[in-house]
Amino acid sequence: MELAHSLLLNEEALAQITEAKRPVFIFEWLRFLDKVLVAANKEKQKKLVEQLTGLISSAPGPPTRKLLAKNLATLYSIGDTFTVFQTLDKCNDIIKSKDDTPTYLPTKLAAVACVGSFYEKMGRMLGSSFPDTITNMLKALKTAESQGRSEILLSLQKVLNGLGGAAASCHRDIYKNARSLLTDRSMAVRCAVAKCLLELQNEAVFMWTTELENVATLCFKALEGSNYGVRVAVSKLLGTVMATALMPKQNVKRATLDEVLELMATGFLRGGSGFLKSGGEMLKGGGSVSREVRVGVTQAYVVFVTTLGGQWLERTFATFLSHVLDLVSHPRATQTHDVLCVWEKAQIAAGKDICQAISKQMRAVEAVVNDTSGENKAGAADVSASQHVMVCALKELGSLVQSLSATSSPAPNTLTLTPGSSGLLETVSSVLLHPSMAARLAAAWCLRCVAVALPYQLTPLLERCAERINNLKSSPEAVSGYSFAMAALLGGVHQCPLGIPHSKGKLVVSIAEDLLRTAAQNSRLSLQRTQAGWLLLGALMSLGPSLVRYHLPKMLLLWRNVFPRSQKEMEAEKARGDSFTWQVTLEGRAGALCAMRSFVAHCPELLTEDVIRRLMTPIECAMTMIVPSVIKVHGTHLKASAAMVRLRLYDILALLPPKTYEGSFNALLRELVAEFTLTDNSANTTTSLLRSLCHYDDSVLMGSWLQETDHKSIEDQVTDLPASGSGALEHDPSSIYLRVPMGEAMPGPLPLGVSVIDASVALFGVVFPHGLAENKSTLGPEEVRKSALALVMGALDNPNPILRCAAGEALGRMAQVVAEATFIARMAQYSFDKLRSARDVVSRTGHSLALGCLHRYVGGIGSGQHLKTSVSILLALAQDGTSHEVQTWALHSLALIVDSSGPMYRGYVEPTLSLVLTLLLTVPPSHTEVHQCLGRCLGALITTVGPELQGNGATISTIRSSCLVGCAIMQGHSDSLVQAAAISCLQQLHMFAPRHVNLSSLVPCLCVHLCSSHLLLRRAAVACLRQLAQREAAEVCEYAMSLAHLNITETGLEGVLFGMLDRETDRKLCHDIHDTLGHMLSSLAVDKLSHWLKLCKDVLAATTGHRVVAPVDLGKEEDDSEKQDEIDDDIMFTALGEDNNAKPSVAPRWVTRVFAADCLCRIILLCENADKTHFDLAGARSAKAKNPKGDLLVLHLSDLIRMAFMAATDNSNQLRMAGLQALEDIIKKFASVPEPEFPGHVILEQYQANVGAALRPAFSPDTPSDITAKACQVCSTWIGSGVVSDLNDLRRVHNLLVSSLDKVQAGKGSSSQLYSESATTMEKLAVLKAWAEVRWFEYVSDILPPDSLIMLVQPELPSLSRLWLAVLRDYALLTLPAEFSSQLPPDGGAFYTPETIDTARLHYRGSWAPVLHAVALWLSSTSFGAGEGEEEAPAVPPQASGAPVYPQGNSGPTQSLEDLIKDRMHLMLGVSIEFLCFPRPEEPIEHVMSCLQALCTLLDSPCARTHISEDQLLGVELLNVLHRLLLTRDPPGVQLQVTAVVQETIRAAQDHLTEQRDTQGKEDGGEKDGLSLQGEGGETGELLPGKSLVFAAMELLVFILVRHLPQLNTSHLPLRPQPRLPEESTRLVAHTVSILAELPSLCSPAGSMTILPTVLFLITGVLKETAVKTPDNSIPLPVSAALQGIKTIITSPLGRAEKIPAQWTGLIRSSLDSWYPDESRPNMDEVSMLTAMTLFLLSASSEVIGVTVLQQGCMERYRNALISPDPWVQARCYQLLLSVFQHPSRALSTPYIHALAPLMVEKLKGVERSRPGTVTELQAVQEGIRVLENLVGMAEEQNRVQLLALLVPTLVSYLLDDKAFSSAPPASKGLHEFALQNLMRIGPLYPAAFKTVIGAAPELKTRLESAVRANQASSKAKAAALLAQPTVQAAPTIKLKTSFF
Repeated sequence: MELAHSLLLNEEALAQITEAKRPVFIFEWLRFLDKVLVAANKEKQKKLVEQLTGLISSAPGPPTRKLLAKNLATLYSIGDTFTVFQTLDKCNDIIKSKDDTPTYLPTKLAAVACVGSFYEKMGRMLGSSFPDTITNMLKALKTAESQGRSEILLSLQKVLNGLGGAAASCHRDIYKNARSLLTDRSMAVRCAVAKCLLELQNEAVFMWTTELENVATLCFKALEGSNYGVRVAVSKLLGTVMATALMPKQNVKRATLDEVLELMATGFLRGGSGFLKSGGEMLKGGGSVSREVRVGVTQAYVVFVTTLGGQWLERTFATFLSHVLDLVSHPRATQTHDVLCVWEKAQIAAGKDICQAISKQMRAVEAVVNDTSGENKAGAADVSASQHVMVCALKELGSLVQSLSATSSPAPNTLTLTPGSSGLLETVSSVLLHPSMAARLAAAWCLRCVAVALPYQLTPLLERCAERINNLKSSPEAVSGYSFAMAALLGGVHQCPLGIPHSKGKLVVSIAEDLLRTAAQNSRLSLQRTQAGWLLLGALMSLGPSLVRYHLPKMLLLWRNVFPRSQKEMEAEKARGDSFTWQVTLEGRAGALCAMRSFVAHCPELLTEDVIRRLMTPIECAMTMIVPSVIKVHGTHLKASAAMVRLRLYDILALLPPKTYEGSFNALLRELVAEFTLTDNSANTTTSLLRSLCHYDDSVLMGSWLQETDHKSIEDQVTDLPASGSGALEHDPSSIYLRVPMGEAMPGPLPLGVSVIDASVALFGVVFPHGLAENKSTLGPEEVRKSALALVMGALDNPNPILRCAAGEALGRMAQVVAEATFIARMAQYSFDKLRSARDVVSRTGHSLALGCLHRYVGGIGSGQHLKTSVSILLALAQDGTSHEVQTWALHSLALIVDSSGPMYRGYVEPTLSLVLTLLLTVPPSHTEVHQCLGRCLGALITTVGPELQGNGATISTIRSSCLVGCAIMQGHSDSLVQAAAISCLQQLHMFAPRHVNLSSLVPCLCVHLCSSHLLLRRAAVACLRQLAQREAAEVCEYAMSLAHLNITETGLEGVLFGMLDRETDRKLCHDIHDTLGHMLSSLAVDKLSHWLKLCKDVLAATTGHRVVAPVDLGKEEDDSEKQDEIDDDIMFTALGEDNNAKPSVAPRWVTRVFAADCLCRIILLCENADKTHFDLAGARSAKAKNPKGDLLVLHLSDLIRMAFMAATDNSNQLRMAGLQALEDIIKKFASVPEPEFPGHVILEQYQANVGAALRPAFSPDTPSDITAKACQVCSTWIGSGVVSDLNDLRRVHNLLVSSLDKVQAGKGSSSQLYSESATTMEKLAVLKAWAEVRWFEYVSDILPPDSLIMLVQPELPSLSRLWLAVLRDYALLTLPAEFSSQLPPDGGAFYTPETIDTARLHYRGSWAPVLHAVALWLSSTSFGAGEGEEEAPAVPPQASGAPVYPQGNSGPTQSLEDLIKDRMHLMLGVSIEFLCFPRPEEPIEHVMSCLQALCTLLDSPCARTHISEDQLLGVELLNVLHRLLLTRDPPGVQLQVTAVVQETIRAAQDHLTEQRDTQGKEDGGEKDGLSLQGEGGETGELLPGKSLVFAAMELLVFILVRHLPQLNTSHLPLRPQPRLPEESTRLVAHTVSILAELPSLCSPAGSMTILPTVLFLITGVLKETAVKTPDNSIPLPVSAALQGIKTIITSPLGRAEKIPAQWTGLIRSSLDSWYPDESRPNMDEVSMLTAMTLFLLSASSEVIGVTVLQQGCMERYRNALISPDPWVQARCYQLLLSVFQHPSRALSTPYIHALAPLMVEKLKGVERSRPGTVTELQAVQEGIRVLENLVGMAEEQNRVQLLALLVPTLVSYLLDDKAFSSAPPASKGLHEFALQNLMRIGPLYPAAFKTVIGAAPELKTRLESAVRANQASSKAKAAALLAQPTVQAAPTIKLKTSFF
């Protein structure tokens, strides 16, 4: 292939390759040429022209001729044009040639294509030659076959395009010739004609003036029997011509709108039969118009409107609407549902932000509706007509309102919802009384749409309907209409998260019961009442289990009573009754079954064994009810009702588990088979299930891809099997409350006959396998298999392609189920034989699909042995050029086989690939199905080769380039489905071999497809972009920008995708766009911040500005509506005026804006993870100064706030939620960012007003609860963020919370409810949670002046504390396990009702933790609310009343303070322990933290301490729970908090014990030793696990220590040296050690001896592990804690108890012994170890430690330290020795003095030789001297001289003479000065001894004197200062961080 990449065709290479590969080689060369020609030079032109013209006659295939023509034209347009006329003549000669053989055809076509290309490229340069060319082509057109015809027409289109107006002389000829071909046999030709005429009408005036009617008639004819492609092309022609006629491009007579619409209407109503011929057909039966024509005309309407644009539509909306509705109401247009779409499309085309157009539309609709109600009175003849209008208008209105959602609420004047005004709802409600059921249902549906869009309408609407039903009980229409409306509203509840009040359920039940009860009273109404009653009950079931649970017993009773109780009753029943009573009975039973089905579908949780048993009674009765006999007796009009009963029965049985009705399988199966074999009823002939049961991938065979186009709503009218009819609500009223299936806009149940068959088939599928299960075999006995096979094999030869598909599918699944090799082989063999012998298309297609399905369902391994045969047969069939259908099916099956065989197919890849390429190059493009299947094959082959495609071997490169060529051919194809296939192939290739896919050409191509009119192509393009954006987002965006296409502006691809989100309605597509944007965002947003923020801002800012102009305060209702009117008009004019371009701008829809707000939050998060500078203004500014291109989030803060503000104050509730969320994120992330210009302030301070204004609307009384709840959260975040420190500024937000608190205190049921009780619960809890958080912030706040926040909460605390306690009480009850549910209060808690208990749990779960904490703070600060006194003991809040808020409930003044404290303590501990026992994994860690903090706070207060220490088991339980918590939760913060709680618990126990000992001590009259027996462990010292607090604490603490210092666990092998502990862990270990050391004090002497070994072992272990040298010689926290702990233990009174000393002494000795030098640790901190040793020596008595062995060891350690190379160790050692030497007990200190003093003197004497060089060394010497001085001081008078004789010479030896002093380093000088001062101080202290020593050595005296003189001379002032100082210097210079001694 590489050889093909040269400017000239490489003819040697071409000659060498095989014949088969040549076309591919040539195509590849042309493709290369196409890329490089533009830049080529002219030398080679002649040779190139020769080569290219030579190719014309080499019979090139379709893609090749297209490229060839393009290249030739390009060559001439950039090079010289000398020879162009020769070439043109040559082509014309070929076209004239009389050779008609098929082999010569490709050459002719190539010549035609070249001519077209020439004119398109060069147009008028070819000037005069065009008349000949055109006549030549028109002549050829008459004789050509279909391929030639379409090619010639397309060339003519190009010629016209190139010449423009210059070709006017030929326009008429072309028109005449083309006209007749519009009704050509071949669909491809019809398409080509339509395209050609579309080009022609640009210039040919006559087409839209004189010939207008003829053009229209022609188009109508062309639509007859057309396929999708033709309909699209023709409707485009028709729509455009009509639009041009209305708004002509030149100054000619323009048609009026009425004429144009009239013309199109004729097509819709009469079709293509001209105006004269219709007479005859009329006689034959009113010649109905074919669906194809209808659909085509409808699409033409859409084109017409789209062409004229949105503004035109707005201006003429009323006329257009009335025209469309007239069409619908025309008696001949019975198939109404077609027209709908026009309106919808026009709506989208108009695309204006609909709020503006909506008022006009409403008026138009009202006009229509009012007319129809006028017509009704005129007589029944028009009723049927009017009902169609109504249905259409209402459905559209519904979908319109729903798509606008809440955006429609800001225009109150258009949607006036107050009763009595003639607003939208009034109008719609009036239709509920329409005589036609269809219109009533449509109105009900429309109301459901309104309620879903505006949830606050739901409850009022329900109430109004209920009221009307009760008032108009006697009108059958009213009963039926209003019950429809109520059912529809109930069905919409599940889309409104806030629900409806529970009482409304009761209301519905009572109405329904009443209707059913009174049904029998009045025969005129009984049918409607029965239906209505059951409909309402069915709808009620859709509200879900929590509501239905209460009505279940009543429902079961009602169901039982509808059916006869026994066989006898049933027999009796048959004998009596007339046809009417039977009809009512049957309807009633159908209704009951329908309600049951709704119950089973919506409340699966309530289906207990018992309930199923009780349901089965009526169901079994329904199964045995013999209906046919009744119909025989009473006439066939009961058939429908009986069928309805069967339908309902099948529906409910399909939902129940088959086990429940095993007994009736046989009878049931018989009934089902009779149903769908149409034994009783041969009129019905159809089911709608076939298509849905076939495999999605087979759609290409059945043409069902039409369901995936934008014209779906229109196309479905044609493609559906006409017999099954179209869906409509009136076929099954119950669908009005069921969930709408995914992707459907509204339910469209099929006609009853079809539905029954569908249901019976579905149920058969459920029951049959269960029936077979008894046989143990998968497909039953042999005879079942045989008949099944016969059935399927017969269908494989059926002429209907859908049946063939289904049969193939069945065959495959059968093979899968039976799964026996012989069976599969038999089936495969049968198909092989058929395919070898059969010649007819039907059996060839059927059996080739059978092979594909076999492989698909059995898989590669199961069908491996048939692979070779299958592939060879299918490859042969695929080359059968005579029948394209056979090719399509064969290729489709081949693709299935490739897919399912996986790697086993690897051997066949090359032949298959070459076949695919050959076909792509030869099959005419008009056979799109073949090309689509080729695309499927190519995709499957790419997957099979898979990652191998990255390789570089020769074969792999060939395969890869073949795949790329295949993709290129398909990309050039005209059909969008083939292009979509090409894209998905490239996507696969990109996945396996990303380097070989050229993004620079692929991405622009995808961007162009984003604007395609074909849904599938847009889907493919977005799916591919999504994959590319995952890996290479930056490149994708770059390449997209390079495309200077009309649709990509400066916002780039991202902007286009955001724009698409507004237009697209397809779920899958939108989902992919979201994903693509998400990937781009994550990889690009941080680098291109301003770009992305601007994108989001543009989307969010595009609100229609209602709020901007309208006064913010919505309180002034009376003048509001007029203002609103003016505003509307203003907005309309400004919107139209500002835009000078032709297209008005369209504001994004709310869904897109919500997505943009979510993107905003994601950007903030991404920045946070990327770099902290994004949140640091000073840092950001300096970074920006260094790199002006860099972009940091904090610089855009004002934009962020503005966007959040815009979203939070929007009209759409979803957007408000998203905005508040964004606001909260911004506050959290930026709260602590300082403002560099004003130190002490933060940058958010300047946005206080914005935050306040964004929150205020959320607290207005009519705001939905979920928004208020979210806003409360934002409030507490804002107050707690500490941004605002000034009280008055905080007031703004604080007042909002105060107002909401009043709402909470109003108690239950006080206001009229719009939403369910759980919504109220949510709101109230959110308010209380916010207050609790504020209370907590106030507690921790150090930012604010201490009294400020207190001021905010204090006034509310009395009421708040009561409410908080109530919340906790509720929460405690709700967390009880199910078995205690009987203990729950029957009428709910303070804030929840029993009906909404399940949803309430969730709300409590989110808010209890902060409340718990706040209560703990309150209790500990008021010592358990003692201040309240008894008179205010908290009561259960009232249920509902205007009485004082919390009157005295059950807890009267009898409760004493003691009990009160106990109650509250139990509540607090209960809630905490319950939660900490098992925090659900999804619980946020903050809850765990705040629960632990609450416990800590609680245990701060003395009351709580007494409580927990009196009941020891409580403490034990608490500690056990905390231990368990540590096992499951890791964060160090949690562990620290746990240790804090443990410490509080231990302290409480200590206080309690001390108290007990004190009281006992008083009783015993002060016998000191008796006390110590109290405490854990008693006499024996045994600690019982589970009962002992100390044991529980030990368990927990040991766990923490071993977790952080695994080396402590001796059972392990010695681990490798552990790294240093992180900072958090050191705090934790230190905390743990200090608690450990306190434990012995909780025990009796015996008890403490039990735990001491462990405690000492752990503490010494921690000391050894954590005493590691630090660079700055600081002491690690755990070390100081351990030292402190050792001291606590050794100095505890236990050592002095009478019975213990021996054991005690042993313990202390062995722990001291365990210190001995541990050489294994190189970086051991000797200082800490020495300190610990010294602690032992100083704290324990000398009897314990004065053992020789120990002394030896200790002295050894000190010696080592003294000779240590590290001066710091020496210095500390001197200090420690000093404390030992000074020990009061001489028995202890003397041995040490004797052993160590000589060594010290040696060391200090040696200093003269090596003077100190550093400060630390100097310090060491100074410390040593100090020890000696102290020894001198301690010695008796007679020994002092000897000691001074050691000290003084040493000091004198440190002095320097003058010369040396001046040049000495600072440390050395320091030593000199230090020695001098000391000498001068010692002299006066011991004058006699000093003189003796000095006198004994004269050289000392001279040195000393000279030093003193020098010192005095240096400066008298200095000397004075020095004399004043010596006293200061005496203190040690190194201070311990903590003084342990």
